[in-house]
Amino acid sequence: MSSPVRRFHVETLGCPKNAVDSDKVRASLIADGLVPAVDAAHADLVVVNTCAFVEAARVESIEVTLALTDAAPEGARVVVTGCMAERYGAELAEALPEVHAVVGFAGEGSIAAVAGFLVPTAIALKRKPKGVRDLLELPRAAPSAPWAYLKVAEGCDRACAFCAIPSFRGAQRSRTPESILAEARSLVHGGVAELVLVAQDLAWYGRDVGEPGSLAPLLRRLDELAVDGLQRVRLLYLYPSEVRDPLVSTMVELPTVVPYFDLSLQHASRPLLRRMARWGDGDRFRSMIDGIRDRRPEAAFRSSFIVGFPGETEDDHDALLGFLADVELDWAGFFAFSREDGTAAASMDGAPDPELVAERLRECAALQDPITASRRDALIGTTVEVLIDRFERDAEADGAGAAPTGAASAAAAGVAVGRTHREAPEIDGVVTVSGCLAGRPGSIVRALVTGAMGADLEAVALAAVTPATAPATTGPISAVGAAL
Repeated sequence: MSSPVRRFHVETLGCPKNAVDSDKVRASLIADGLVPAVDAAHADLVVVNTCAFVEAARVESIEVTLALTDAAPEGARVVVTGCMAERYGAELAEALPEVHAVVGFAGEGSIAAVAGFLVPTAIALKRKPKGVRDLLELPRAAPSAPWAYLKVAEGCDRACAFCAIPSFRGAQRSRTPESILAEARSLVHGGVAELVLVAQDLAWYGRDVGEPGSLAPLLRRLDELAVDGLQRVRLLYLYPSEVRDPLVSTMVELPTVVPYFDLSLQHASRPLLRRMARWGDGDRFRSMIDGIRDRRPEAAFRSSFIVGFPGETEDDHDALLGFLADVELDWAGFFAFSREDGTAAASMDGAPDPELVAERLRECAALQDPITASRRDALIGTTVEVLIDRFERDAEADGAGAAPTGAASAAAAGVAVGRTHREAPEIDGVVTVSGCLAGRPGSIVRALVTGAMGADLEAVALAAVTPATAPATTGPISAVGAAL
């Protein structure tokens, strides 16, 4: 008698690094004999990959878990994994009696087995070695978009006063270049045109194995995949002290590496950054950014800043505002300080009043929003290269009638949504391109920017630049190049 078909749904919360973990969870569930469901309401197993970075993320993780528990059909099993499971474990399980299990990535066995849904005839998936706290070398599902996050390391060796990540993600563990290249090649052969490299401390890749400065050589090896169809490599989460040559030279010289600098600055006041146990200050950051712009004027910059860290004074806040006004970042995010158990900042005094923090957040946004808008407006009338992420239906074309449904009609209607080098996927704005009568996701078109609406741009296609590479795989792909 055959086993019943079990369906699963994976919900991802938090950062792009979590998205990579979810991809590998999906592949492991498929290898264990389960099949994807359309949503949680049609799943026998719901997996919630949680975030525990700050209090707001933890609250969202719990709220989403409870909502999915309500949405799942009777008899379905909900398993919580990810950072909250790693950090809080038994405490979380006690607080959520509605879920079937709370499983950290350090746990042995598969999520399907924990849920009791392991199919005996399932593919023998390579499990992570005993004690390994991540999913780095597990396979992942075939890509469904023309871009993909690629995690090159797990964990962090820094001791920033506000951050608890090392306590539950562990010390940095860099993957071998060979395993990264194997996964990258599989992704490109599967139709990925843009690889987005991520890690808790990307620029320190290789340092834990005695090979500091390994990111630049890795980029050069990834650049060789251009012959297989790779169009772009993007880097996220760069600690500012490491944004120097040879990394910067490599980023501005290689044709596949986009000049997009996601800098982990956190603040601009030198005294406050020292209190955070962070490197740098506004002057150093300004010099770094100016130097890159001298070499690549079209470079784009993003950063995030903590507001209300214990001891933050009006002078500190003014230093941040002055820095933002001077450097004119393309993108910036501002977050209220979150007091995290187990961090040095948890016991620090001098935290500003919450109402003052809210006021400072508003002042930062009031300064930065017009800067972002002006930088987007400055692109009107320029020609850009847009990587197509997807096609969407054109409302005007639909109104004309005789438009069939589906992806083919969306392409025929000529409305594409994509990104230039200035926009990271799922983070920044997008570019809507009309007149794309040919092409497919993953292809690059040259377009004239005709308007800006907030963070998004509008453009008209001029010509195709490069075609998308046809997908070569349809099933799970291997992170280490070995067949399942």
